[in-house]
Amino acid sequence: MTPLPSRKIAFTQALPRSRTSLAPCVALIGCDGSGKSTLARDLVALLDRQTPTRSMYLGLGTGDLGRRIADIPLIGRIAERFLSGKAKKAHDGPKKRLPGLATALVMFGFSLARYHRFRKALGYRAHGIQMITDRYPQAEISGSFDGPGLSWTRKGSTLVEAIASRERSLYTGMAAYQPTVVVRLNVDVDTALSRKADHQRDMLERKLAVVPTLSFGGANIVDIDATRPYEEVLETVLAVLRRHGLVS
Repeated sequence: MTPLPSRKIAFTQALPRSRTSLAPCVALIGCDGSGKSTLARDLVALLDRQTPTRSMYLGLGTGDLGRRIADIPLIGRIAERFLSGKAKKAHDGPKKRLPGLATALVMFGFSLARYHRFRKALGYRAHGIQMITDRYPQAEISGSFDGPGLSWTRKGSTLVEAIASRERSLYTGMAAYQPTVVVRLNVDVDTALSRKADHQRDMLERKLAVVPTLSFGGANIVDIDATRPYEEVLETVLAVLRRHGLVS
C-alpha cells in the first residue's frame, strides 16, 4: 500500500480552491442498514490493489455515541433518552423553534467534527489518494440526513440563529465539492430494520423518504438495489466503478 501523506491538515486551513486536481471520490449513501460500511471496507480492499484508496466516514456518529452513552452503568439509559429527546426536538418541522444554546452548541460541535473529517478526506485526494466515503454531507435539507443539524429557516435566540447560519455555511462549502459518483444504496424499511434492529422504525422511514430526493448538487447518482445478496451488490457497484474508469 502507498503510505498516507505525512503532512497534517491544520483545522483552520480553508477548503482547497482547486477541485479539478483532486483524486476521485465515491460516495456511498443510503439509509441505515443499506450496507454502506461493509461496502466501503471491501471496496477499499479491492481498489487499493490498483490505486491508493482510503475510506472516510462522513456521518455525524451520533448514533454510535448514543449507544456508548446508554452502556454507562446506572445513568446511561437516562442520559441517552434525554439526548435523544433533545435531538428529536431539534429536528422537528420548520414551525418549531431552534433548540436552546446548549443543544445547539452540541449539534454544531458534531458538524465541526464532520467538517474536520471532510477536510482530511480532501487532503488525501489532493495527494492523489482515491476516497470511498461512508455518507456525504449535503446542504439541501436540515436534520438527520447528513445535512445541517440546525434548520436555518427556523427562529430562535439571536445567538442560536447565528450558530445555525454558520453551520449552514460549513455544509454549503462541503457540498460544493461534488463526488465523482454517488452510489445510492436502496433498501425498504423491513430490510433496514432486520439489519439495524436497535433503530426506530419511524426514523428509518423518514430517511428512506428523504434520501431519494437529495441531488448532492447535481452529482452523478447511480441507484443500486441493496436488498439483494451482498455479493451481487458488491459486483454491481464494481461494474459501476468500471464504467467510470475507477477500477479495471
